[in-house]
Amino acid sequence: MVVPRSVFGLSLLIILRAGTSAGIGFHFASYIDNYMVLQKEPSGAVIWGFGTPGATVTVTLCQGQETVMKKVTSVQDSDTWMVVLDPMKPGGPFDVMAQETLGIMNFTLRIHDVLFGDVWLCSGQSNMQMTVLQVFNATQELSDTSAYQSVRIFSVSLNYAEEELEDLSKVDLSWSKPTPENLGHGNFTYMSAVCWLFGRYLYDTLQYPIGLVSSSWGGTPIEAWSSRRSLKACGVPKTRKESVTEKSETNSQTCSFKSISKYFVIGPKEDCVLWNAMIHPLHNMTLKGVVWYQGESNADYNRDLYNCTFPALIEDWRETFHHGSQGQTERFFPFGFVQLSSYWSVNKSDYGFPQIRWHQTADFGFVPNLKMPNTFMAVTMDLCDRNSPFGSIHPRDKQTVAYRLHLGARAVAYGEKNLTFQGPLPKKIEFFASSGLLNLTYDQQIQVQRQDSKIFEISCCSDHQCKWLPAPMTTFSTQTLSLGTSACLGTVTALRYAWTLWPCEYKQCPLYHPSSTLPAPPFTTLITDQVPGH
Repeated sequence: MVVPRSVFGLSLLIILRAGTSAGIGFHFASYIDNYMVLQKEPSGAVIWGFGTPGATVTVTLCQGQETVMKKVTSVQDSDTWMVVLDPMKPGGPFDVMAQETLGIMNFTLRIHDVLFGDVWLCSGQSNMQMTVLQVFNATQELSDTSAYQSVRIFSVSLNYAEEELEDLSKVDLSWSKPTPENLGHGNFTYMSAVCWLFGRYLYDTLQYPIGLVSSSWGGTPIEAWSSRRSLKACGVPKTRKESVTEKSETNSQTCSFKSISKYFVIGPKEDCVLWNAMIHPLHNMTLKGVVWYQGESNADYNRDLYNCTFPALIEDWRETFHHGSQGQTERFFPFGFVQLSSYWSVNKSDYGFPQIRWHQTADFGFVPNLKMPNTFMAVTMDLCDRNSPFGSIHPRDKQTVAYRLHLGARAVAYGEKNLTFQGPLPKKIEFFASSGLLNLTYDQQIQVQRQDSKIFEISCCSDHQCKWLPAPMTTFSTQTLSLGTSACLGTVTALRYAWTLWPCEYKQCPLYHPSSTLPAPPFTTLITDQVPGH
């Protein structure tokens, strides 16, 4: 709509909705729109867009009739403009107005119902892409939105590019309040269930607005989500160009590749193309943190590099978002991820999943660690789903996944003290040769849900050959566990736990933390502490 401010030749005021163009290209960036959440204090939110080089842009934050602040900048030679708002307390709603002044012309953009809170980016492959429509108790979950109208959602369209894009080329779901329609638009078609449920659990704790940005694509390796510099740092070989059937996205027991793939689009495999098109365009956004669910597609592709490529991705995303937001996104912002769940296969013994689970922790077995500071992890190997209509690689219990993620966020991102957010790990392992017992002392209390004879394995070596043998659980107490090693007639050199594709049935792994019901994570370690006598 064009409104003349005078009859002859004086300035014109042109009012535009967010995302539209004023002929000469004055508009907000694609993700700045009605109903959005901007990052709250202590950071300042970034507002940016495109315009005519040399023009002045004034950004005004309003609440009702009150002007809260004004920021003035100019359009750069790159056609972009940007302001950083002063840090704001959580709440709203606010209006954001941007006015471009060029000679006698004024062009004005306005968005409404903007909230300040914490903004989380969710990314990965198909388990992150699954919608609320596809999870357990979907009908109830889709109807449970009225209390969460301050949890706002945004979903990036599937897209790839050979070079880094400055802005998103398209959007699946503009910033919206949650409804059954946009939480369950279709199978693998916005909005991410893990992302939504994670944000909902956070809102229950924090009681202020949460913004959720979903950008994920099924069947994609980590290399596609990485920048060229991070892949180079890990010595990743040149990308594959041919079309590859992702065996890690199939289920040989319950679902063929053809029947699974009808539910979602298998994404591109080439290096950097999703980073370029679906992550880099967001890098000016001020974030609180990121949650990530990916790794299945690397079970048989560059698997042995994942202990480098994943920490490198985290570091590179942190540096890029910090720089892009003018230092407003924390340099080492919190980064949470989901350790791979189980997968039913009759063809291979492990399919590379145990190695990827281990490499997701940079081979420490836990996070945060020295290579992955300020990170948190949801262990999900006990959330298997043999009968999932989307294949067992897509388990439907995303509520527990999100709940475990949010515990990590509360502890790592929000500094909540005395909160158990990860399961028990051994802090001391002793081998008593005379009795043939391995004694494990854990870093916290353990609950032995059942005594398993196969989930612990020892590496037994003789005549320069080693093989893995079961080490049955024998005795246990509140923090210790003993394993029998009588099956080994040679030398016990290593121990591993849950080192298999399918470690246990649903929520039936042997070891948990007693009060939090968090499972003990998988691990592998050398046996260095050998005691001759008991």
